[in-house]
Order: sequence, then structure tokens, then C-alpha cells
Amino acid sequence: GRGYFAGTGQIRRFRKMKARLHNRIESTVRQAYVRLLSGIVPFYIVNEFPKSGGTWIGHMLGDALQIDFPRHCIPALKPSIMHGHYIHPWGMNNNICIWRDGRDVMVSWYHHCLFKYGFGNDRLVDLVTEDLAFKDNCDVYANLPMFIEYAFTCQKHPNFSWSDFVRRWYGRQGVVQAKYEDFRKDGASALAETVQQLTGKILDRNRAVEIVDRYSFEKMSGRKTGEESKSSFMRKGIVGDWKSSFSPEAREVFDHYAGAELILLGYEKDRTWRTKNDV
Repeated sequence: GRGYFAGTGQIRRFRKMKARLHNRIESTVRQAYVRLLSGIVPFYIVNEFPKSGGTWIGHMLGDALQIDFPRHCIPALKPSIMHGHYIHPWGMNNNICIWRDGRDVMVSWYHHCLFKYGFGNDRLVDLVTEDLAFKDNCDVYANLPMFIEYAFTCQKHPNFSWSDFVRRWYGRQGVVQAKYEDFRKDGASALAETVQQLTGKILDRNRAVEIVDRYSFEKMSGRKTGEESKSSFMRKGIVGDWKSSFSPEAREVFDHYAGAELILLGYEKDRTWRTKNDV
């Protein structure tokens, strides 16, 4: 019995090592494609801070442009959507930067970092859980202030914060800027505008509507918008979720680290939001 279980344990460890090696090779190849070939092939690069809606928008762009959106594999050398979280802009062309209210990002990022859902986040959850050692990961309201501070000061994956990303990419010349909230409000118009800015082409309105409907939260998750599943990559799909999750302390911590960037992106006019009762 011991020999069997020892053997299966070794097989599991080998499989994990093999998967990590594959991921590193894939990441290296993707970096090379993005940095060296994005202006030649071309690749259209959907760049975001994690949990800003880039995967969802990438799917719709791929459909609209009729090109592949290869994920979790090494792309072929042909026009494709390339999605990633890149802080350094060197060598990148055909960029679209996705913005989302950083407070909603923190709530979504919290769930991504502390709840496993079988989408390749197991190792990240183990690392963050060990770093923060919360008594109960489900107590989002109580844990969020510490998590926000962690996300802005010492997180390792990625090794930059939301405010770092904003300062590096917002308003950068030659980069298409798009907001997650605009896609939620009027997806067809946001998609058509993005396609035109990226390629100069006009996307037919009816086709844009069909694409947005095809990739709606309801059709992709099997749940209504706002119906939460902590065990899903597509957790809730709403705008303004932060209001029910941010305690007064969480508001203060976020404002301390990223209040200026929140204003820069136009999500607030000033810093009085910290004390508003807008739940």
C-alpha cells in the first residue's frame, strides 16, 4: 500500500513540475511574440491589470476581427488576440489597455487570490493564503483592508500594483484605452469603437450586438448577472460590487494607495468618496 501511494505521490509531483515547466515555456514564447512580433504578424494585445475584464473583451475582439484568441497554449504565427498583464511597454504594438474601477478590481482580485476554482489559480491561492493567513477567507468585509495593503505593497504575482499599472499605461500614446464599465453599459458600441480604433474598420452594428450577446455573462457562466459563484472564474459580473464589500477602513486603505489614480481614470471627481454612505 505504501509503495502505491508513494508512487502516485511522485506521479502527481512530476505532473505539477511538468505543468509548471510548460507554463514557463509558454510564457517565454508569448513574451517574445508580444515584444518582437506584435507589429509584424500582427498580434492585438489586450493588456490589463488582472480581473479587469480583459479575457471577456479579448473573446469579443477575436470574434469581431475573426482571428484566434489562443489561451493556455503557444499561439501560431498568425493574427491573434494576445492577452496579458504587462507593465513594461517596450516592443509592444497594437495595444488595447483595459481599465476597470480599481475598487471593483480589488474585490474580484481578492476572490481570485483566495478561492480555488480549477482555472490554474491553485498555486497563487496557496501562496497568498500562506502570506495573509486569514482565519476565514470567506469574511471578505473584514479581510479586505489587509488584502488591499498586501496588493499594493508586497504581492508577488504580478509584481506591480494597480496604481503602478495605471501610472505606466494611462493616456500612453498609440495605445487604445477602453473601460470595462463601458462594455457593461453598451457593449456593442464599446466593441465597435474599440475595433475602429485598433484597425480603422467599421464593425456592423447588428454583428456587434450578436457578438456581445454571444459572450454575455449569462451565456458564458450559466447564471444571471450578479448571481455569485466563488468557485468560478466568472464570479459575479457586475459594476460597483465594491460598495457592499468595502468597510470604512478598506476605503481609507485604498484611497491611501490609489486615490489619485481613481481620480485620474475618472472614477471619482475627488476623494470624498471615502466617507460617503453609498452602499
